[in-house]
Amino acid sequence: MKITENIWHKAIVAPNATIQQVISNLDQVAIKICLIVNPTGALVGTLSDGDIRRGLLKGLGLASPIDSIVQHDPLVVPPDLSRELVMQLMAANKIHQIPVVNDQHQVVGLHLWDDITTPPERPNLMVIMAGGMGTRLRPYTETCPKPLLPVAGKPMLEHIIERAKLEGFSHFALAVHYLGYMIEEHFGNGDSLDVQIDYLREQSPLGTAGALGLLRPRPDEAFVVTNGDVITDIRYGELLDFHLRHKAAATMAVRVHEWQHPFGVVQTKGIDIVGIEEKPVARSHINAGVYALSPETLCELKTDERCDMPMLFERLQAAAQRTVAYPMHEPWLDVGRPDDLAAARANSSKVNM
Repeated sequence: MKITENIWHKAIVAPNATIQQVISNLDQVAIKICLIVNPTGALVGTLSDGDIRRGLLKGLGLASPIDSIVQHDPLVVPPDLSRELVMQLMAANKIHQIPVVNDQHQVVGLHLWDDITTPPERPNLMVIMAGGMGTRLRPYTETCPKPLLPVAGKPMLEHIIERAKLEGFSHFALAVHYLGYMIEEHFGNGDSLDVQIDYLREQSPLGTAGALGLLRPRPDEAFVVTNGDVITDIRYGELLDFHLRHKAAATMAVRVHEWQHPFGVVQTKGIDIVGIEEKPVARSHINAGVYALSPETLCELKTDERCDMPMLFERLQAAAQRTVAYPMHEPWLDVGRPDDLAAARANSSKVNM
């Protein structure tokens, strides 16, 4: 999530400021809040125009110090809190500004209601891998590429594009191979969806990452990649912001997967039983098929060379490049087999379609 930049710097006021200085700041910056910050950058409190009015009604003058009217314990949030949770906090507390502080309580940003409810336009490219054969989904894919299979009345690929468009993305590159002409005929250049769509045409299957080697020109900013059979409510913009904030070469969205053993597990040492666990639950992180990549990752790919995403991450790790996991909790549907497609169609109300 993009935190309001630059403006919050202008809203900083020293603890020894006067009411007149705060009024001038509120007038000039026009975000209805001042951040009272000490010399170490730590947040002392906040002041709003309402606080100023109440102070003046109590008899304070323009030259009075602000200490007696500062809100010394304002609601604050950490940098990694999701956009959705920030919005919920704002709505629940009926406030339009929330300072963002780090572990040292230093101000690092400011959330404004108008900004957070209007996702910023993102110039970043989004690549959708839509070239797979869909072998496991036959007979559905014998005459239709998997990303065009309908879910809730629309092709899966269209759901992905519309979801990303809500996050501010408008430039897409679709990697196509199997029955790719049908995808191109359906979406064209993207005008019908008010977006720009380019195509990466694979002459042979290149895997879940190989088609990125066809990008021309190569992106000069970080970009998002998703499999064309993943329908999810993930915040693509928050994934990208997380990637940038952690200065990673590559970020993988991951989900917690739970699996319950159908039997009691017996722990032994030699022939002695040392423990029994009845039907334990195992938890692990799985690849959700959505990624954020920095441009330099493309140096690990060769044109027309097959490469899957796990292999690309391994190459980056071998080159001492940072790879990180983005924990996601939103609804997620991976449509790979006929029963997955049936579940996607039956449960489509669980994601925003």
